[in-house]
Amino acid sequence: MQNFRSYFKAFVNLHGSSSGKPVAAGEFWDIVAITAADEKQELAYKQQLSEKLKKKELPLGVQYHVFVDPAGAKIGNGGSTLCALRCLEKLYGDKWNSFTILLIHSGGYSQRLPNASALGKIFTALPFGNPIYQMLELKLAMYIDFPSHMKPGILVTCADDIELYSVGECEFIRFDKPGFTALAHPSSLTVGTTHGVFVLEPFNYLAYKDLEYRCCHRFLHKPSIEQMHHFNAVCRAGNFSHQDMAGGDTTPLKLESEYVYTDSLFYMDHKTAKKLLAFYEKIGTLNCEIDAYGDFLQALGPGATVEYTRNTSNVTKEEAELTDIRQRIFHLLKGTSLNVVVLNKSKFYHIGTTEEYLFHFTSESSLKSELGLQSIAFSIFSTTPKCSGNTSCIIQSILDSGCSVATGSVVEYSRLGPNVSVGENCIVSGCSVITEAVLPADSFVCSLSLKMNGYLKYSTMAFGVQDNLKRNVKTLSDIKLLQFFGVCFLSCLNIWNLKVTEELFSGNKTCLSLWNARIFPACSSLSDSVTTSLKMLNAVRNKSPFSLNKYKLLSIEEMLIYKDVEDMITYREQIFLEITLNRKQFDLEAS
Repeated sequence: MQNFRSYFKAFVNLHGSSSGKPVAAGEFWDIVAITAADEKQELAYKQQLSEKLKKKELPLGVQYHVFVDPAGAKIGNGGSTLCALRCLEKLYGDKWNSFTILLIHSGGYSQRLPNASALGKIFTALPFGNPIYQMLELKLAMYIDFPSHMKPGILVTCADDIELYSVGECEFIRFDKPGFTALAHPSSLTVGTTHGVFVLEPFNYLAYKDLEYRCCHRFLHKPSIEQMHHFNAVCRAGNFSHQDMAGGDTTPLKLESEYVYTDSLFYMDHKTAKKLLAFYEKIGTLNCEIDAYGDFLQALGPGATVEYTRNTSNVTKEEAELTDIRQRIFHLLKGTSLNVVVLNKSKFYHIGTTEEYLFHFTSESSLKSELGLQSIAFSIFSTTPKCSGNTSCIIQSILDSGCSVATGSVVEYSRLGPNVSVGENCIVSGCSVITEAVLPADSFVCSLSLKMNGYLKYSTMAFGVQDNLKRNVKTLSDIKLLQFFGVCFLSCLNIWNLKVTEELFSGNKTCLSLWNARIFPACSSLSDSVTTSLKMLNAVRNKSPFSLNKYKLLSIEEMLIYKDVEDMITYREQIFLEITLNRKQFDLEAS
């Protein structure tokens, strides 16, 4: 959208590499906080933030924090929000009532995009910038105008979505009303079924504007199309031009078609945040998953009713106390206003799955053109990608000129030798492949550094980009229902000469999945690790035996426990330095 490039320029001017001076008061966020699921993730985030600040890649003079969820039951992003409020109170006492705070939820394990699992969704690399920008910098750039038009309070967002919008030259998004304020984007009814949907109060207008401030009657969380119609959430697109209605991840809405307004980020003023904090202090320990959107926003607006608190159809895990906690939140927030900033010319993108990641980085997606995403970003690779249609995408990697990468594939933070062939629609992350190798089409290959018993080891997860790592079964007899690279998992175990026992899985033995299957070899070198995992992948593809018996095998779940963040950062830094040196040498020779 038209505003983004100027925002990114303003962000670059703000961060330390351009001036080395802290930002002025009121010019930027007072606090940027990132949530983490556990202590291992917390440490990984802190290490990466520390590296960025050391290199002055982020604005200085801002307090950056990582807030970890308490050990025990999963508490969802709503629980993480409450936990973050408590952390702010402990750190700053009453001082934080005058702060503008950006809270980024990044506490998941990225099971649908596992190359973000080890180092976090908020540190996902994007194919532009020098050094490469990550989702964190993109978030800070997108929201650069917000703090100066925001009263003290908290802006809550997620790590894997992107909101682009266009407003008038002298217009700004303001977060200055009491209660909650949320952004709203025009979307198809189908998109509405997987998002939050606003039922707006009637509005007198002659024509739609790019930016409108509206009041919300009630909020629906992942409603059916029938519910959208029943609660009068559906609008007609007659007042929009066709191009105005482009909907990000969706196809453009057709003229005269129906649409709804869906959610993305939201703001709450300090008074509301204190009310939620007092509630959290009162309940003590939270033992169920609370959704910041479904459980906070559904309680708001004059049309809100208590019925949703008993609806568990959208809940991943139904805990005994969930209904009670939801009802208490409803009564706590009932009567609180929900203000909506309607962005009629906006797009909402999500990059949380392998499918979305490949689509936005390698196809001619609107996101690619709007952000200026590159096919070769800060890399050494002499092959010129195609100019139209799908391309490959190479991010901070060193690829030999004899290497081939097919269209639709992404390679990040990797070294590939001259006899390496990457098939279509692959994701290759953190790998080093020196010897001859073929990565079959639709494969996902990601290497992690591990610290095991004081020794540095490496393990590479390899499977199909379409594989569902979250799909689980309760008993060993049901693992035939799981699929690896599109093949029955039981057949794969036979190919690898592995027995079906409880020891084959780590963690919870009543929740068996590809995520906790011990099938990935731990090796003493990074290149051996990749080569071995590719052999097991190709064995499945070719239905030829490859025994894994002689290896120490790990699950992805265990890899994340043993991960050595420092070594992974060092590996990326080595690639960065080599590319930088190569570019300097090239410039010298050219001059």
